[in-house]
Amino acid sequence: MTSTQHPQDPTSALRHEAGASRGARIIGTGSDLPEEIRTNFDLARTLDTSDEWIRSRTGIGARRIAAKGDKTSDMARRASQRALEASGLTGRDLDMIVVATVTPDRPLPSTASLIHHQLGARTDCAAFDVAAACGGFCYGLTLARAQIESGLARYVLVIGVELLSRIVDWTDRGTCVLFGDGAGAVVVGPTDASSTGRVLATALGVDGSLTESLTIVAGGSEEPPSDEAIAAKRHLVRMNGQEVFKAAVRYLSEVSARSLTQCGLTPDQIDWVVPHQANQRILEAVGDRLGIPTSRMVLNLERYGNTSSASIPIALDEAVRGGVIKPGQHLLFCALGAGVAFGSAVVRW
Repeated sequence: MTSTQHPQDPTSALRHEAGASRGARIIGTGSDLPEEIRTNFDLARTLDTSDEWIRSRTGIGARRIAAKGDKTSDMARRASQRALEASGLTGRDLDMIVVATVTPDRPLPSTASLIHHQLGARTDCAAFDVAAACGGFCYGLTLARAQIESGLARYVLVIGVELLSRIVDWTDRGTCVLFGDGAGAVVVGPTDASSTGRVLATALGVDGSLTESLTIVAGGSEEPPSDEAIAAKRHLVRMNGQEVFKAAVRYLSEVSARSLTQCGLTPDQIDWVVPHQANQRILEAVGDRLGIPTSRMVLNLERYGNTSSASIPIALDEAVRGGVIKPGQHLLFCALGAGVAFGSAVVRW
């Protein structure tokens, strides 16, 4: 993919004519995945589990694990550089960087600030993190769309990145078999009403009553890091699988329907669903509710597991570069994660 036009003055973030019909479109995609592959058979050597047990419940066969010393910002930077190259832009052209992650390099500064420096972005380019877990990419895309449509920004980099292998309990087969590491990124830029590739609709939501269903108890202000917390593994992911499953089926269906309604499309008009890669059973149930079979879903769950906020942009990048997604097709994104926070978007490619 290439950008239709470079900004004539990369030092200026505001280029919006009053009254113009301005939209936002994805103009470049990129992704980064660790080299190490940890299969279900590998996990079965140390856990009371098997390839059949994991596949039958999740659809996952393997996941990628970041190398020792590799950081969240490293994966995010590499994915971003590929997205920028695809868009024909550089870090100097960006007006905003949004990083969706729950596994930042550090509690502070933001991972976005680190990437801002690594990409050589201008000092008038905003950069911040969004902590909406698996729903984070949809949140970031919604922010990018709003900034561009309002004229407050021209080019926004949205990154979904997670290094989940360092926050899961590798002795808990209920959680560790699910997650993997990776990063995906998109560059979002302006378009007019007649152009293709436009983000047609976005929708977000949260059910805060389910905060305890997927959480990390220790490590924040409620329970600061301590030897006791680490010994009890309260600094690692805890999940009520049944609650998350029911919430995901309900809210992924509802938030997807909201986006479709906004842009006046029906499920039959969606060529591809690019969903958060959470669980095969969840995606099948959501597909049944929406009337969209899994044959029209872009899936990489079997190879990568659940990469949280990175899963949609990774799957999108692979499908675009592989020629699966073609110009003019309608795409539906949907995701749900801890919070529980959920979101969706409809894009005309």
